[in-house]
Amino acid sequence: MSESVIFMTLGGSAIVHFVITCVMGLFARHRVQYLCLAWVNGIFFATTLVTSFFSQAIAEGDPGILHPAMLLALLCACYLQSIYPLNISMPGFLQWERMWRYARPILVLLAIYIGAALMGSRIVYIYTAKDLVGNILSSDILMRLCALGLSIYYIVNIFLLPHRMARHANVPGYLLGYCVAMGLSVVFYTYVAIFFNLTLLAIYIVLFTILNLYLMFRTLETLALQMPRPVISEVAEIPAEENKDAEQDDFNEANLHRFQRINFWMQNHKNEWKESTFGRDRLCQEVGYNRHLVLQSVRSQGFNNVHDYISSFRVAELKRMISRGEVKTLSDTLSAGFGTIQTVRACFLKVEGITLDEYLKSRL
Repeated sequence: MSESVIFMTLGGSAIVHFVITCVMGLFARHRVQYLCLAWVNGIFFATTLVTSFFSQAIAEGDPGILHPAMLLALLCACYLQSIYPLNISMPGFLQWERMWRYARPILVLLAIYIGAALMGSRIVYIYTAKDLVGNILSSDILMRLCALGLSIYYIVNIFLLPHRMARHANVPGYLLGYCVAMGLSVVFYTYVAIFFNLTLLAIYIVLFTILNLYLMFRTLETLALQMPRPVISEVAEIPAEENKDAEQDDFNEANLHRFQRINFWMQNHKNEWKESTFGRDRLCQEVGYNRHLVLQSVRSQGFNNVHDYISSFRVAELKRMISRGEVKTLSDTLSAGFGTIQTVRACFLKVEGITLDEYLKSRL
């Protein structure tokens, strides 16, 4: 593998982690739990950026088995990823004393390696199991084995993260799968650190970057679900027929006009959309617009699609039915127009930002 490929791989990873750091840092100003994501990705950015300047040495080098640089990188990555992600981490978000104790073995190993390097200690290169056995009692090899053992300890903690996070009811399900994938990627890197292979190293960097990018996108998706939803205003009377010339003059005004006509129909035909079979095609038929115009109109007012628009009416009706005492169980919620309980739960969470079970519990 050429130097340019290694450089582009490391440089691309550095750019991605820089973007993640900036985005998470921005959100950390408003919600402190994203601070951990920001500073850990900042460390990954700095590490990959600095390493990219050594692309030639990496491409031309043959470090052999258990090279200290590979092991120390593994050790630091395992530590950072075992206190990752978010605030449900081991040993605890922003508990600096516990985190210091958790990192102390790494700091001791790093201090010993730096001190030995300053004193002129030479690295023992090993390429086969026979070389390893022959030098097993040397201080250099013993320190590498300690680093490997400590890395395994941190890797075990990474795999324990899903179990620890599962105790928290507010942990998104995707985080559990992310932690398992992250643990597997570290195991893969452990193999690369023991039996160095340049191609496998590049593959690990790409996988590692994709995993962190995935977590950022899922975090942003979670934040998007918490954003305020469009508010449907009441339309007192049906708007006049649209003017084709007005649509050409003012595209936004035409969309608003059509939306008001659609909204007026929805307000006055509750029994229609309270049927679970009512959907986009029925709405288009009733209001006299094609699919494109209906979608264009509801999107102009902030709705993602026609399904979300109809669901907002059903959720609002469900809340009214709960307040009137007409809905007392989950099975009763279907009377608001939803097809299944699973659909009710998904739509309610998307519109209101809280689960249907929590809302029912607070109202009944």
